Amino acid sequence: MRHHTHDILAPLPGTARQIHSFHYGPESSGRKVYIQASLHADELPGMLVAWYIKQRLAELETAGRLLGEIVVVPVANPIGLEQVLMDIPLGRYELESGQNFNRRFVDLSQQVGDDVEAQLGDNPQRNLELIRSSLRVALGTQIASTQLQSQRLTLQTLACDADMVLDLHCDFEAVEHLYTTPEAWPLVEPLSRYLGAQASLLATDSGGQSFDECFTLLWWQLQQRFDGRFEIPMGSFSVTLELRGQGDVNHSLASRDCQALISYMMHFGIIAGDPTPQPQLLYPATPLAAVEPVETPVGGLLVFCALPGEYLEAGQQIAEIIDPITDLVTPIHTLNPGLLYARSLRRMATAGMVIAHVAGTEAYRSGYLLSP
Repeated sequence: MRHHTHDILAPLPGTARQIHSFHYGPESSGRKVYIQASLHADELPGMLVAWYIKQRLAELETAGRLLGEIVVVPVANPIGLEQVLMDIPLGRYELESGQNFNRRFVDLSQQVGDDVEAQLGDNPQRNLELIRSSLRVALGTQIASTQLQSQRLTLQTLACDADMVLDLHCDFEAVEHLYTTPEAWPLVEPLSRYLGAQASLLATDSGGQSFDECFTLLWWQLQQRFDGRFEIPMGSFSVTLELRGQGDVNHSLASRDCQALISYMMHFGIIAGDPTPQPQLLYPATPLAAVEPVETPVGGLLVFCALPGEYLEAGQQIAEIIDPITDLVTPIHTLNPGLLYARSLRRMATAGMVIAHVAGTEAYRSGYLLSP
């Protein structure tokens, strides 16, 4: 194991922070998996899973079973981890800028495409290596002017040449689910099975340039640009794993998730060994554009009458909003059928607040598809 420390631009003297990456297996194999946890710093189930993975990878490395490099960043957001205001962790948005920590990663597809166009040829593997090399150089020329930009560049540089990128998150109250692209779904389906994901949500570009999409989008955009001229492989696929809810930080779940990821990496061929048989797929992959963000038109006490993991019919009541002053009770219904996979932790709703997400099957949204 190789432990590297990456300094982040300090916003003020005496306030330096670092990203720590742990590298297992041979660097020279030409194969790489990147795993990070808690980019939203108040989402901690993945951090415990990453700790378990570190222990298992150390054992597997000693046994000579790692066939490629596996990089683990257990604390992907030291900036947000320190943002605790009056005993409340605020790890989703940077307090200084208000920006979501998982948005606005740098888009280098145009720059990389311009750089490699004259060098591309009829060898897909050589094209892949040219693009990865150009991407590393392009990231190296970026100059961060803020601490947040520095953190983003550090994470993006660590993962830019990985075959597989796994970003471990969680929701507020939720069942296990994941986000990836339609193009990557055939590769990701076994992961959904091993993890027991109850929803698998697909979008090529959901907007916002999130961490997972800053890799897959680059390769997809280059494929579109050079279609019919040069064969561009999908040099990286990414998955955002939502490991249930914020309160699901315990050894039982984390050890189970760790084993699921190890089994998947055996299936992927970067760890030697026979993976366990794949369980059944619990819910078919569906478009992210088919997800219904359920909103409340009024504010008041939020009382749910449906649990994460329940399948809801169109028009089914999901919650009610109670005004304790007027005694008005407002029922909240879904518009479309689908799986309730996540709901809010808050129990005092404000008018216009999204209180839950339901995974439908028929796409009806477009444009920006993510939460703020």
